[in-house]
Amino acid sequence: MHRGHDHHHHDHGAGGHSHAETHSHAHAHGHNHGHSPRPAAQWQTPHLPQPPEAAEEPGHEPDLDLVEKAFVEGFASASDPTSFLRLARVPFDAVTVEGTRVSLLRVETGETTDIGAVMPHLGGGSFRYDPLPAAMTSRRRTLRFVYFDGAAALPLTLAQVRALAQS
Repeated sequence: MHRGHDHHHHDHGAGGHSHAETHSHAHAHGHNHGHSPRPAAQWQTPHLPQPPEAAEEPGHEPDLDLVEKAFVEGFASASDPTSFLRLARVPFDAVTVEGTRVSLLRVETGETTDIGAVMPHLGGGSFRYDPLPAAMTSRRRTLRFVYFDGAAALPLTLAQVRALAQS
């Protein structure tokens, strides 16, 4: 019995060598030796680079909501709205992805303020209305580009306008 373990050591007599001399266990994890610290277990893959097609959808502009907000703010104060649209590369005549020719009629901006909320009652036959306290009201600006497709007005978002092809 050796330190609580039951195993056999070979004794090679005088002039021989002992088990400790023959086998160096400094590099191995034997049952009689302390273990070096284990590397940390990682259950997730850390920071692998993403392929470009997986990082963003084609045609998807990062932070488009911030771009739209800046557009609304700048357009409202522009002394020459037509020049502002040219700077923003908004097409006046374009072709949709379906191949329809469209022409820009107007740019609509607006402000929406949510001041109440509704919750349907069980069964859906009625609802409950609650006015929102000032801290919970929300304001947002809206932006629409109204194009004419030859038959009717076609309201488009900034993302949809960015997808148009110049004609």
